[in-house]
Parts: sequence; C-alpha cells; structure tokens
Amino acid sequence: MKYIILGLGNFGASLSEKLTAQGNEVIGIDNRMERVEAYKEKISHTICMDATDEYTVTGLPLKDADIVIVAIGEDQGANVMATALFKNLKVKRLISRAINPLHEKVLLALGVDEIVHPEQETAERWAKKLCIRNVIDSFELSDDFSIVEATVPEEYVGKTIGELDLRIDYNILILTIISKEEEKSLVGNKVEKEHVKGVVSPNYKLSKGEIMVLFGANKDLNTFLKKNEEE
Repeated sequence: MKYIILGLGNFGASLSEKLTAQGNEVIGIDNRMERVEAYKEKISHTICMDATDEYTVTGLPLKDADIVIVAIGEDQGANVMATALFKNLKVKRLISRAINPLHEKVLLALGVDEIVHPEQETAERWAKKLCIRNVIDSFELSDDFSIVEATVPEEYVGKTIGELDLRIDYNILILTIISKEEEKSLVGNKVEKEHVKGVVSPNYKLSKGEIMVLFGANKDLNTFLKKNEEE
C-alpha cells in the first residue's frame, strides 16, 4: 500500500519506519530539514515541505495514495489546516492525530475517517491496523508476542474453533470471542454493545461479524492474518 504521512515527530516517524519495513511505500513529510535528513534512509521517501501550503501539496501523488495520515503533534493549528486541505483534495482515506478532546471534535467536524491518539496508541498497533485488513486492534505484550483482535474470516463462519485447529496450523491461540449485539437503552433506543464470551470451548461455532481475540508470536500472527487477507 501507499501512504503519505505528515509530521515526522516521534509517532509519525516511528509509524513511517514500521510501514516501510513491512514493504509499503511511504512518503514522510516534515517542514524541518533535520528530521527529513534523519529518516531518509529509513523511510521510502522523505520530503521537506509545508503541509499547509496548497500549492506544494497538490504536487504530491495524492491519487495514488491509499491513506494520508496527519501526524503533526506540536502545532495544533497546522494539524487542522493540513487536515482540512487534504480533506478538500478528496484523498481516499484521511486519518488525523488529535491532541485534545476539543481538537478531536474539530477534526471530526472536518470529516476525517479516523482519529489517532498517540498518547494511548502505539505506532506498532497502528502499523498492524493499517497493513492488515481484518485487524481491529492489537496489544503488544513484548517485542515478540501480541494479542490481536481480528474479524472472523468469511470461510470460518459456521465452523467450530476445534475445526480450525489454529494451534497446530499457525501456533496461535483463540483466547475468546467478542460478539456485537443490539440492546435497548434506558430511553428505548437500540444500541450496539460488545459481549465477551469468556473462555470458549472447541465446540463453539463462529458467526459472521464476530471478533476473534488471538494470542501468539508476531511472526505467526502476521502469517495467519495476511493469509486470510489474501483469501
């Protein structure tokens, strides 16, 4: 996939490096030449540019970019201006970093597709979410092991956990299953809530839309998730 990442601070640079290392094409942009120089060997492409300047921004390969991420963190005004500019340029998918609750409301009003909270979310987690289609969330237990939430693949619907035999085939475990169910609120509205099934037996039959909570080595999880993404 092709990414444009604006802002090479700690989060933006780390995410750019991880996405590049996973074989994606990344254009990392910052208005400070020292940052651009520092990461030019670690990111596919680095450009020194003012991301709020419409004239220079329109020269970027926006039509080819699958995702644009506004990772600018130090300057809230520049973050909002860049987000608005790329929204107006109608990029395919726009993700922006929120610095505080009010800033998040402004970004949502601009119509971004998703919000990043680097203070609570790591670049490693976002790299997984962006690179593998079925990943909903992940939690790194160490450099080598993670817990990942992933939607049940279409070909697994109707099968039992025992039939999948993921421990044998991929050396990963299904810790539990999360389902989404509609419930009535106190005022009578229908709301969707997540229900954790607890420890599920090998006879548990998977349904469409459910989420598998998986544990394993990062390399084994990536092998499993990418195989199911291709299918």
